Amino acid sequence: MWEVQGVRSAVAIGVFDGVHLGHQHVLKTLTKRAAEIDGVAVALTFDPHPLEFVDPARAPKLLTSIDERAEVMESCGVGIMGVLPFVQIRDLEPRLFAAEILSYRLNAAWVAVGDNFRFGHNRSGDPELLARVGSELGFEVDVVSMVGDDEHDVVSSTRIRAELGHGRVSEAARLLGRRFSLTGPVVHGDARGRSIGFPTANLHIPERMAVPADGVYAVFAEVAGERFPAVVNIGVRPTFGVNMRAVEVHVLDFSGDIYGEEVEIEFVERIRGEQRFDSLEALTEQIARDVGTARSLLSERNGKDA
Repeated sequence: MWEVQGVRSAVAIGVFDGVHLGHQHVLKTLTKRAAEIDGVAVALTFDPHPLEFVDPARAPKLLTSIDERAEVMESCGVGIMGVLPFVQIRDLEPRLFAAEILSYRLNAAWVAVGDNFRFGHNRSGDPELLARVGSELGFEVDVVSMVGDDEHDVVSSTRIRAELGHGRVSEAARLLGRRFSLTGPVVHGDARGRSIGFPTANLHIPERMAVPADGVYAVFAEVAGERFPAVVNIGVRPTFGVNMRAVEVHVLDFSGDIYGEEVEIEFVERIRGEQRFDSLEALTEQIARDVGTARSLLSERNGKDA
């Protein structure tokens, strides 16, 4: 269990799904406050998402796994990312949460929350209560508002999911501050791609993760520690009459057996929507054009910039 000893901490609490530009603004403030007290920067997140327990029908698809969240937070200077098991803390009285988690375990000197933050049994705690309890326990509380982007709209995980839902992966990347990615193991498929000259790897993406709209995308794929240009098809493959949605990646300039391997795909641009073709020949010709388009796009953006 994460714990801070010997120094004070600055703490930010939130889901932080995506660790997008809005979150990064909070984390920048967090690390600055931690430096001012010569302490450690702590970000507390939740797994599963609280709505999976409170209102499962409204629980959103996730932009980042816990491991991905931790990786991005570390790059932002966060010293400790603590995962709050919501099912274990949801019934804590607000004062007990503040005392046990923030004061005793984390030795907090400063705590940042959003203006809609609720905590404790029956969501009875709010920022005002946390500030009152914090004054008794020796930590300061700041309410951090959502920040906007160049378009003056609030940067939020909900907005990014909407962009992905329309296939606008480059706009999602702008709001994230990096390209959107998915990671999953390669599982056995029906090998239809191989039969038409474009072998694909089928990725198993957990049901809880957000996936861009159906279509064909230019991506970079990381396979066995190496990065390759690739084309991804997301959809139900209507030409073959398949109804099960799949994420299939055709890795360019690569050959080898990667069944069971973890593959990360980093979305660069949408090439087109999913289509049904009247013949395999028409499909094959279009895939060849998609590969050419992907090569052109990826050669122009062969870096980490979105």
